[in-house]
Amino acid sequence: MKKQDFKVLKTKDLYPFPDNPFHVAEDETLSELAESIKEFGIVTPIITRPKEDGNGYEVIAGQRRVRASELAGINTIPAFVLPLDRDRAIITLVDSNLQRENILPSERAFAYKMKSEAMKRQGFRTDLTSSQVVTKLRTDDKVAQGFGVGRMTVQRFIRLTELIPPILQMVDEG
Repeated sequence: MKKQDFKVLKTKDLYPFPDNPFHVAEDETLSELAESIKEFGIVTPIITRPKEDGNGYEVIAGQRRVRASELAGINTIPAFVLPLDRDRAIITLVDSNLQRENILPSERAFAYKMKSEAMKRQGFRTDLTSSQVVTKLRTDDKVAQGFGVGRMTVQRFIRLTELIPPILQMVDEG
């Protein structure tokens, strides 16, 4: 595969990214998106990667567009197919979804955690430098900078991932 391919994919060949912390809410905005897609089509292609078993594609960005297309009765969708490893896919997924407005605290928490862990595995850590002149940045600092929040905010959200599901649901409900 080239660096990136553009394809029109069948929705039946698309699968959610495993452990995706973001959920597609079956709400009025999804219905409105479905109506818009029915009238104007998909304006922005989704981002996918080939599944590791070779059977279909994992949706990295655009799961709401996929679901809205299904609701609109449209069975194909424009997509960029990228040759991403799992960690790069996680980073892309988190970066593209944290730009949304209505994100539950639990979604944000698991997204920060996933991105932080993926960045550590990818070698993004800069807290191991030996120079005293260079400012040392921890992975959570890098995550925080990327989203315009403080390191402590990232750490607090990540701690939410340790809550039992009923308590986490209470946090989401306010």
